Amino acid sequence: MTIVKVPQKHYPKAEIARRGMAFGLDFLGAWLISAVFNSGTPGIQFVQILVFIIAWLVLRVLVVYNNQGQSLGRWAFDLKVLEVNNGQVVGRIPQLQSLLMREAIICFSALMASITLSTIIANPTAILLLLPLAIDCGSALSDSLMRQALHDRYARTIIVSSRRGYSLDLKVKRLVEKLQRNVRR
Repeated sequence: MTIVKVPQKHYPKAEIARRGMAFGLDFLGAWLISAVFNSGTPGIQFVQILVFIIAWLVLRVLVVYNNQGQSLGRWAFDLKVLEVNNGQVVGRIPQLQSLLMREAIICFSALMASITLSTIIANPTAILLLLPLAIDCGSALSDSLMRQALHDRYARTIIVSSRRGYSLDLKVKRLVEKLQRNVRR
């Protein structure tokens, strides 16, 4: 009897720019929802923070778990999250617990970015609150093989390109090219 190694299916790794745009779209959604609960007084807005966390977890955990690994941002930019097992990409979405661990880490960084946006004018040193996000996502730049951020490594997940989505980046590119052709005429 011989043992035959089955080749692993290839999943194209997502580009950092598309991941950033998808993250930005998800962040914008959670931030806009939570901005409604801003009281307008200086200081920490506990209700706004709580609403941001809830919105983030709904958009990035429940929607992803029920939508084949895609949040709104990942759907718009043709990305999806998959599970990694022993360094090999598994063709399934992560379990709910893995998604919760993953998103709890990135939610903290996104929350710090949200606080930065709210307080940057009154307190310019709030820019330092972006450091957790820069450190977490910056690790994906140094990982040329898997392109995993720290939250991906901890939860054993990876972001890959998918065929299912809206292709917002491609549609914007085509629109810009069309506008440039029209301007040249």
